[in-house]
Amino acid sequence: MTDTHTEPVQDALLGSYDDDDISVPQQSGRDRDRSTVREEVSLLRKLLFPQCWCVEPYATRSAVSEKLDRLGDLFVSGIELYSKPNARAIVDEVLQRLPDVRAQLTDDVEAAYKGDPAAKSELEIIRCYPGFLAVTVHRVAHLLYRHGAPEYARELAEAAKTTTGIDIHPGATIGSHFFVDHGTGVVIGETATIGDWVRLYQDVTLGTLHFKDRKESPHMLEKGYERHPTIGDHVVIGAGANVMGPISIGDHAKIGSNSWVTDDVPEHTTVYVSNQVEMKRREESPVRGE
Repeated sequence: MTDTHTEPVQDALLGSYDDDDISVPQQSGRDRDRSTVREEVSLLRKLLFPQCWCVEPYATRSAVSEKLDRLGDLFVSGIELYSKPNARAIVDEVLQRLPDVRAQLTDDVEAAYKGDPAAKSELEIIRCYPGFLAVTVHRVAHLLYRHGAPEYARELAEAAKTTTGIDIHPGATIGSHFFVDHGTGVVIGETATIGDWVRLYQDVTLGTLHFKDRKESPHMLEKGYERHPTIGDHVVIGAGANVMGPISIGDHAKIGSNSWVTDDVPEHTTVYVSNQVEMKRREESPVRGE
């Protein structure tokens, strides 16, 4: 049953659809809701560390082949939504790199185990740590980004963020043995570069300090330029720290919690907030009757 008072709304919506300047190919067989991307994430987990996620026999050629075929089809379908005629070639390139991704993630597990006193086992890290899930998806999303599917790579990144609260842009370049501890609220921007053996804690931002305006287009910000930091090797960045702009953080530097860093930091340097707020205790008045 249709209420008459909704008819003007229906007419307005239907009339506005034709005015949209959004190019979307007509495509059947795939729900365009982003929640469907979670199947890709699940398949990635089972392909990269099947012993941790699969109940059925996993170390067989047929089991691996079936998951690769399904993942490839989903990738192609997702990429084609953005009018990419070479989707299959992009996906073939990315799937060929999955053994390399698995090797990288094995190093990331090592970094998490060595870098977290609370870690009890590699299995715990793979199954329970949100930072590891975010990095797992990022390693693959980054390949898609580099091979010409940045929009779909962003969909994968957003699926991981929804689950973990960790926002890593697929354009960010991340070295080996990367560990995000706790992770909630971490943001890593598109042009950020991170070296080897880097450890981040919750609520860290590797972000942009200033934006450039595109002069020929009012209200449009410039795109495609370097605007995020470069982090060296063996760097530790504490909880709540903000490292902003295209600056360099040297090897073996330590950024203390809640620091705001907008200038280059030399190697082997510790940065921290020196003027801490003084904490005072207020004496409470006695409760009547005591």
